[in-house]
Amino acid sequence: MAQKKLQRFEAIKSFTNVLQYPEGISGKWKDFFKNENPISLELACGKGEYTVALSALYTERNFVGVDLKGNRLYTGALSCLKNNQHNAAFLRIQIDKIDEYFLPGEVAEIWITFPDPQLRTSKAKKRLTHPRFLRLYQKILKPQGLIHLKTDSPVLFHFTKLIIELYQLPVHAYSEDIYAEAEISRELSIKTHYEGLDIAGSRKVFYLKFSLPESPLPLHDAKLQELLKETEKPNSRHKLSIQD
Repeated sequence: MAQKKLQRFEAIKSFTNVLQYPEGISGKWKDFFKNENPISLELACGKGEYTVALSALYTERNFVGVDLKGNRLYTGALSCLKNNQHNAAFLRIQIDKIDEYFLPGEVAEIWITFPDPQLRTSKAKKRLTHPRFLRLYQKILKPQGLIHLKTDSPVLFHFTKLIIELYQLPVHAYSEDIYAEAEISRELSIKTHYEGLDIAGSRKVFYLKFSLPESPLPLHDAKLQELLKETEKPNSRHKLSIQD
């Protein structure tokens, strides 16, 4: 397995659709894609199933899968190369540095699909819908740009709901079980490797679509921390768990 990872790390060095810690790329994505089409990001993309599928569905848009693990990016990047999906790229960086690679308004929307839910409350700041990340997204999203969260983790879903309520963010779509809906969009029908594993054991897939205000997020972080501590108490009505 280690040898396979090394081979993939070496291979992506020559992939024209993989950028590893690129310098000076912010503001120049139109030059990279050779068009000015809107850009969507898939954060913590893993093997990039959403980047691959969405770029095939919407050839008039550009997609960038973002992850730190190059051996995972290899899978999606290779698929796009083989299928001549020139509107897809993969960016190997740390997500908490995302604002260094895009200018304000350069991103149209963000997909967060089955990220690590960071289940321990002490690691809540690592959740990709925590305000520390939302403030980074604000820096690069165009006004009214959308954020999509798709997860099988009740903890991450209810945590994100808490964030939305506390910071009064506009919600555009909401589902506690997308496959129980009468109709499901083509985008939500896309399945990732981690979705198939059902790691959370919830047997449900949750979905939220929301946006961020143009003005800075309110300074409710201390209140958020208090609410998270409350969730750790026995019988707390705020508890973020599979029983919610």
